[in-house]
Amino acid sequence: MAVRIREYEKNDAHEAVNIWNQVVGDGEAFPQTELLTAEAGDEFFREQSFTGIAYDEESGEITGLYILHPNNVGRCGHICNASYAVKKGMRGQHIGEKLVTHCMQKGKELGFRILQFNAVVASNRYALRLYEKLGFVRLGTVPGGFLMKDGHYEDIILCYHEL
Repeated sequence: MAVRIREYEKNDAHEAVNIWNQVVGDGEAFPQTELLTAEAGDEFFREQSFTGIAYDEESGEITGLYILHPNNVGRCGHICNASYAVKKGMRGQHIGEKLVTHCMQKGKELGFRILQFNAVVASNRYALRLYEKLGFVRLGTVPGGFLMKDGHYEDIILCYHEL
């Protein structure tokens, strides 16, 4: 499978929303609790600084996506934040790594200087291992900062990378 990344287009809404909602529904990574509709998802993806779509070059199938946006405003507007989602059944094939690497390049291209993750769930070992591999620095831990779907609280890790 040859995975490429391109900018989100309106006709991606249905599949992008399905992948996003898989992660939201799992209740283990994204802070959102409400699922997106196709219409709300299209608006959400278009309002980001950039939404990247990972797809299989051979089949055209969408395999994942990321959203990139400012983490804050004004004097902290040079810091961006991102979220990544890989389609179930496609995980473990380095699609996430391609998404993060593309996101880092796009963030720099858009003028951001730092990519910061505010809430990487401590039990998300695959994400933390990937971020470490790519040179992200762990800033610290917020004990019990994330409410898991089953009702217990997990620690969250803050990470950043200079672009």
